[in-house]
Amino acid sequence: MRIFSKDFYDGDKMPELHVFNGMGYTGGNISPHLSWDEIPSNTKSFIITCYDPDAPTGSGWWHWIVVNIPITVNMLEQGAGTDINKLPKGAIQTRTDFGKIGYGGAAPPPNKSHRYIFNVHALNINKLNVDENDSGAMVGFKMHYHLITSASITAIYL
Repeated sequence: MRIFSKDFYDGDKMPELHVFNGMGYTGGNISPHLSWDEIPSNTKSFIITCYDPDAPTGSGWWHWIVVNIPITVNMLEQGAGTDINKLPKGAIQTRTDFGKIGYGGAAPPPNKSHRYIFNVHALNINKLNVDENDSGAMVGFKMHYHLITSASITAIYL
């Protein structure tokens, strides 16, 4: 499986449009366009995540989680993380480490380069049993038992 974005290439600097707006940052806080292909034949649904493994927490930072994306969908348009009308029917976003639902852009400590890893995960079930209040760690735990494969694209922000 492969994942792509119209907004950046793997390893590029994250565009300001996708950076957090708050805590001293003045980005657009808009989720990027993501699309994927080469989907395994036994896939029944997808999960999209954005995770910063470099956050100074000991466990990273979840920036975005979208679960229960139907098999008929292979793209999230730019802004889907802040406009629920852009999400596929049946998909839900869960709580991020910002403490709220929806996309939260890059916001590393000053003078520290961080990686923002966008993943698409192919699952062997139609719907993962989670709700909007579940954390990224809980989604990851439940997803683990149904994961077929994953693909990632990484943006860097300093």
